[in-house]
Amino acid sequence: MSEPGTLAVVFDLDGTLVDSEPNYYEAGRLTLAEHGVPDFTWTEHESYVGVSTLETVVLWRERYGLRASVEELFDATNRRYLELARTGTRAYPEMRKFVELLAAEGVPTAVASGSSLDAIEAILAGTGLDAHLRTVVSADEVPRGKPAPDVFLEAARRLGADPAGCVVVEDAAPGAAAAHAAGMRCIAVPYVASQTDAPEFATAALLVRGGQAEFTAQSAYAWLMDTSGSR
Repeated sequence: MSEPGTLAVVFDLDGTLVDSEPNYYEAGRLTLAEHGVPDFTWTEHESYVGVSTLETVVLWRERYGLRASVEELFDATNRRYLELARTGTRAYPEMRKFVELLAAEGVPTAVASGSSLDAIEAILAGTGLDAHLRTVVSADEVPRGKPAPDVFLEAARRLGADPAGCVVVEDAAPGAAAAHAAGMRCIAVPYVASQTDAPEFATAALLVRGGQAEFTAQSAYAWLMDTSGSR
């Protein structure tokens, strides 16, 4: 375990490090269409941003009265998503720079995501982010997904970091809630603009109200170093 309060940064993946939500939407749309729901919209998809794939299909099954099993829905959605993720996932340029700045400073970093481990690893490898982000936790590996704190606490454990010294970077309200529940500070960069005023984001130590369009690596890095007593 590191010294109490020693800085570590834990990144969410989807919508935070990479623009993967269009792929999740398309995978979900195709799976739902296959099971008799032909008109799943982007607006409907936005309500699942920040929710794990497994929990999403559980909610779909209930909402749409689907007969397929949770396992069948999960496998179909994950398979389609992986096909899309391997060929077309873009890392946000400023987030890539932020990761590189932290790596140069020797700040321990991890990824904690609601995606499957296969999906996380495929995206990190495909974008080259795996060069710096080697500690990875999937919600599938812990008892509860976000907004429970489990994934972030497990990331801290694997880093050997005190949760009080961890800063989470998140785009979704459930993730901001999970960071708060884990006792970690949060840099919130909302993916869905209409959710910026969600109460979960009010707990963030730094809220970038304009989302990715407003986020810059240098300003986030300067804030982090200043508020963490580093340098």
